[in-house]
Amino acid sequence: MVPLVAIPDLVPQYAPFFASVFSPQAFEQFQRYVSGLMVSENKNVDGINRLFVLDVRNQSSLNRLFTESPVSVDALNRCRLALLQSLAGTAMKPKGALSLDDTLLTHYGQHFDTMAYLYDSTQQCYVWAHNLVHLHYSDDQTDYPIAFRLWEPANVETIATGLTAAGVILRQSKLSLTGHAPHTWRHYVFGVLTRHQHTPDVGKLYQSKVLLAQQILRTFINAHPHNKLPVTFDNWYTQPALCRFVDTTLKIPSVGTLASDDLVVLQQGPQRLEAFDAHLHQEHQQAIKEGGPPVFRQLSIPYKGDQVTYYSSCQTHRIHNFGKHRLVINHRQADLSDAATSFISNQLKWQGGGITRIRSPRWPVEVYHEEGKADGLDMLRHAAALASGKLTRGSPRGQPTHRKSLCLDVRRSSQLVHV
Repeated sequence: MVPLVAIPDLVPQYAPFFASVFSPQAFEQFQRYVSGLMVSENKNVDGINRLFVLDVRNQSSLNRLFTESPVSVDALNRCRLALLQSLAGTAMKPKGALSLDDTLLTHYGQHFDTMAYLYDSTQQCYVWAHNLVHLHYSDDQTDYPIAFRLWEPANVETIATGLTAAGVILRQSKLSLTGHAPHTWRHYVFGVLTRHQHTPDVGKLYQSKVLLAQQILRTFINAHPHNKLPVTFDNWYTQPALCRFVDTTLKIPSVGTLASDDLVVLQQGPQRLEAFDAHLHQEHQQAIKEGGPPVFRQLSIPYKGDQVTYYSSCQTHRIHNFGKHRLVINHRQADLSDAATSFISNQLKWQGGGITRIRSPRWPVEVYHEEGKADGLDMLRHAAALASGKLTRGSPRGQPTHRKSLCLDVRRSSQLVHV
């Protein structure tokens, strides 16, 4: 651990961008906190406070930045974005792109607010975790998060009660499912919720990840009405409701990701994407044999100073549940022997190279997830839960942790780390 004798020079250089958000006392603690995040391995209040070996203070002073200071995290984030836009290297550029994604913050123990038992694809198992839905910006020079929302798991009984209070009639024949068939009951309640989600009283009962994504995007577009950057998402977020929202409500370009079992609607009927790709593969080989134009054309796209080569087919098709979209199917191998990646766009005149280039900024998002967790985002939330008494089963290494020294508010700590 590197001790600090003063605030690092980098912090006062940019701290004035955030001064309007804080009182003078809170602003000083904010600078100490940011300094600790930069250099401390132990990124909780006590660990950061102990870094300052000359200007020694009680950790409770820094603690009050999270527990008592009336800081608007939204205002703080707006200041951060204003700072980034003022610098040439980090300002948003015409060839930049937005990415929607979410990440799991896993924990040791089950007694956190808003925890859920979720599948972690990286570990290929279920874990207790928080789930952050966020919007990310990326271009060839830089990438950084724009905003995020914490997804909260649904309480079926609370939703059912809320539906009844909102005037939605639940079938009497379904009420008996609560005891002997809870999964069927849950499925029924969520079906009713989805059908009435557009009404205000029902809409506030539960915010799905798709609805949170819509809120984040709407807030960003409202704050930047002249910014028409395309937004891209992975296969999970490539859902008809979200794609229609982006296309018809926000009226911005989008690039989504399809799975191999998604359906392309052809004249002879729907066909799985993997079968359609195999058919194009045969047409491609036949065209080359006969000396005609290939179905998959070689293209190279720039990415972070390098050139990435693909063999790409780009056509307009109807995609089941999505309607007419531009469909791009890419292979990395010239013989098309590798698994394809497939994207759709609501821009019917775009070509495969442009769509693939816009999709490529999603790659740094995973790196951002890894680096954020390595820098202590998981640890901060664990410390927060210990401090508030929400976690009752030990610390990450099974050792007891001093609750008083770790007093952090779970939401505000993670939000300030994100900012």
